Amino acid sequence: MAHAQQTSLAAKYVVDDLPGARQIGSRLHGILTSLDAGSPVSQRARDYLVASDLRCLHALAEGRTDLDSFKREAAIERTHRMKLAEVAARKAAADDAKRKAELAAASAAIFNDPAYKRRQEAKQLRREFNLGYIEPEHYPRVMPLLRTLKQGQRLRPKDVVWLQTEAEDCWTDAVAAAWHLIEAEALTEAWRVTGDPWAAVNASSHWRKCSQPDASLRLTEDALTSAAASASKVRSALATTRGGALRDVDRQAEAKALGEQAHALTPQDYRPCTLLGAVHIELGDLIAGHEWFKKAEQLGAAKAIVDHDIRALLARMSDTERDRVRGFLLEQDPERFAWLRTKRRPRIGIPGSDDYRP
Repeated sequence: MAHAQQTSLAAKYVVDDLPGARQIGSRLHGILTSLDAGSPVSQRARDYLVASDLRCLHALAEGRTDLDSFKREAAIERTHRMKLAEVAARKAAADDAKRKAELAAASAAIFNDPAYKRRQEAKQLRREFNLGYIEPEHYPRVMPLLRTLKQGQRLRPKDVVWLQTEAEDCWTDAVAAAWHLIEAEALTEAWRVTGDPWAAVNASSHWRKCSQPDASLRLTEDALTSAAASASKVRSALATTRGGALRDVDRQAEAKALGEQAHALTPQDYRPCTLLGAVHIELGDLIAGHEWFKKAEQLGAAKAIVDHDIRALLARMSDTERDRVRGFLLEQDPERFAWLRTKRRPRIGIPGSDDYRP
């Protein structure tokens, strides 16, 4: 009802095209209310009518015209006002469209700018490889290497060494995984083309390190069949790396059997020993596991290699199992395993020392 009254009042005084005429509390609505009640209109209110170009309403407020004459003249004034408003609306729409077109053109120019494209591509590349800040002195060399990995191409060995040592912050898990996958695929293809069993051995290691042990198992099954008449060292290496892949898929009993087979083939090679050390510990035989790791060191395994395997082993365990193994090893040799006193959860690595250099 109140809304209808405001609309009726605005129509009576021929200003129904103006929102303020229907809005209670607005200046114009207050003037209309005063006029309709026969109350005098202040000088300030009349000045407002002149400033708003409501000349007919101003004349009525000053008593210079009667209501009938006012309505005739005000209708003409309203028509003119509405035409001006329409023109203004069209101009505003045109200006808005022009502004949007200019913004779109400016954006397109930015997006098409080669320098901008290079920056965005570099940003996306860093994001894909989980790389944030890159040291300025490393940037010119790191970015081409990332592009090489993105394209599925192999890195030169010296570039891998540089990434792992000089630019180690850039050797993220994502970079390592991409590199291992590319190496695994390349070495697998090399084995299929040349039949070189060492290519299969090292391909298996890379398959494991990019979290694809099933690919390693398929490859080593074929390679072991092909290498049945090969030298003991070759068959031992294949058995050891296959044993590591079996550990990855929780087939410890089979891994243990292969480790024993590999050790029998090459009793002076430490690699089957590290495999057997890890397998025995996973099977719960901590004493045998420790003895195999000791034997690996006696046969030439660097302490860093054994420690890496133990860290990887611990990373796969529950907190309870980890504390049990840590306590056992510290009890056996507190000085040798002093680093185990740190309770920090080990970084996940790849169990089993199966990297071979024929």
